[in-house]
Amino acid sequence: MTKNYDIIRGPVITEKTTLQKEINNMITFEVDIKANRVEIKNAVEKNFNTKVLQVRTSVVKGKTTQRGKISGKKKNWKKAVVKLMPGQKIDFFEGV
Repeated sequence: MTKNYDIIRGPVITEKTTLQKEINNMITFEVDIKANRVEIKNAVEKNFNTKVLQVRTSVVKGKTTQRGKISGKKKNWKKAVVKLMPGQKIDFFEGV
């Protein structure tokens, strides 16, 4: 059984996710590929002391890479977009 801190790997910080956070109160996380929506919801609520309204998940396919003649593939990873209840928020880099 996985623990709450093992499910969430970290936030995904891009321009698009920053706009989602500001406009729609949605935060994007990289999560364990085996985790389901209920486990992700419980982990976010317990780790950040917030209330979650909705969780959307998707598996992001790993990109292929090439260095000279050697080619490889990065690992697939799971992305979870978590929508928080109105009035709730998570601050990662506020005031930096």
